[in-house]
Amino acid sequence: MFVVKLEEYRKQIRSELDRVVDFWLKHSHDTLHGGFFTCIGRDGRVYDELKYVWLQGRQVWMYCRLYRTVDRFHRPEILEAAKAGGEFLKKHARVSGSSSPWKCAFCLTRDGKAVKIQRTIFSECFYVLAMDELSRVTGDQDMQTEAEQMMQQLIHWVRVDSSGLGRPQLPGDIPTNSMAVPMMLLCLVQQLTEGRGPEVVHKYEEVGFWCVQQILQHVQRGGTAILENVSLDGRELPGCHGRLQNPGHALEAGWFLLQYGAQHADEALLSTAINSFMELPYQRGWDKEHGGLFYFLDVDGHCPTQLEWSMKLWWPHCEALVAFLMAYSQTKKPELLQRFSDVYEYTFQQFPDAENGEWFGYLTREGKVVLDFKGGPYKGFFHVPRCLYMCEQILDNLLLNKE
Repeated sequence: MFVVKLEEYRKQIRSELDRVVDFWLKHSHDTLHGGFFTCIGRDGRVYDELKYVWLQGRQVWMYCRLYRTVDRFHRPEILEAAKAGGEFLKKHARVSGSSSPWKCAFCLTRDGKAVKIQRTIFSECFYVLAMDELSRVTGDQDMQTEAEQMMQQLIHWVRVDSSGLGRPQLPGDIPTNSMAVPMMLLCLVQQLTEGRGPEVVHKYEEVGFWCVQQILQHVQRGGTAILENVSLDGRELPGCHGRLQNPGHALEAGWFLLQYGAQHADEALLSTAINSFMELPYQRGWDKEHGGLFYFLDVDGHCPTQLEWSMKLWWPHCEALVAFLMAYSQTKKPELLQRFSDVYEYTFQQFPDAENGEWFGYLTREGKVVLDFKGGPYKGFFHVPRCLYMCEQILDNLLLNKE
């Protein structure tokens, strides 16, 4: 019965991944200017032609990863789309005349003119992901070199001098360790070192360890809570900013740490990843009345100031699926598979659009679709296909070794 259930999960996840990939292959490609449309309505129609650099990078990475590692996606149209997206990024993402020659735009016109720059590192991070993964499928060494050069700039901005991001240092602004930053750098370390030789692994060993220590600072209140923002020396910050919790982000950090702990045979880190970064946010963040994960919470129980705090968004549920299935595969503890099952039932009941394909991203607390587009400035071809891809891979391994 247990094996039958895993096979049922795999069958549905595999089918859903095929449908999601087909949706983006059909609706998102800009054959005139290159790159991808990401503002896509419920039925696949493009409702805005602006292109968001971080989503361009994510789609290139996802296409390349599927092409490189999954036989049924080793298809010419996927490779060509990834290459076209990579060329669009190389040509247009970096903004000439900005504070740094490595600074990327956040948003571009359809033909690649910069519209907006954010004073963060995330466009650049997904540029790294895209260039490195594309280098793996094309054999283009220059792309890998460019990814590593951008990585060095990111490390400099984060650990040495952030002035190149253009953010003014205001007297009342408390320097903050936001969990997204070390998480993203750790993701890049794992990307750049995957399958590479010992020289590359050694090059990023120290920064990977630093990222893990920075993430662990977010375990607060005597180990009873994960907070999204802490001080640079790992203390709780005052006010709403300091009390903020993001269950989906904590769960994503959990599986990042689980991967790192497994690679380094760190049993203590594996335990922390599951008990602190998965169990705590699930217990606190799961809506016991309506099901699903809250988007934001206040650790002291105040109403969060984010207007969308009680909504159910697609990506936290994607991260929860990956986290609990990966944790089960590492430990074989049945309670972790039950967590996966609970999230799975809610997610597959609420988010997929059976009529048009892909997933809705934004639901009310009660689970009703409130924004019906399939892509926008923050939702593209990434969290859903990455989740389905990773869960399929984990289930393949579990079923292969079921004896």
